[in-house]
Amino acid sequence: MRTRMMLALIFLSAAAGPASAQDTDKGGIRTETESRLLDQGTNDILWNSIGLLGLLGLLGLRKGHSEDSYHPAALE
Repeated sequence: MRTRMMLALIFLSAAAGPASAQDTDKGGIRTETESRLLDQGTNDILWNSIGLLGLLGLLGLRKGHSEDSYHPAALE
C-alpha cells in the first residue's frame, strides 16, 4: 500500500511537468533578477571584496585553544 502511494505521488509529480507553463507576462515590469541578468556591464568587484573581508573577519571568532581564558588555572 505504501509503495503504491509513493509510486502514485512520483507519477503525479512527473506528470505535472516543469513550471514553464506559468504566466511569465507581468505587464512589462522586469523582476530584480531579470534586470540584474540583463545588466551585465556593472562591476561588482568592490562589493565582492567587501564581502570577502567580512568573511575573513569571521576567522577571529575561532577559539584559540581548549582553555581560552585570561587565567588558565582554575580559581579556588
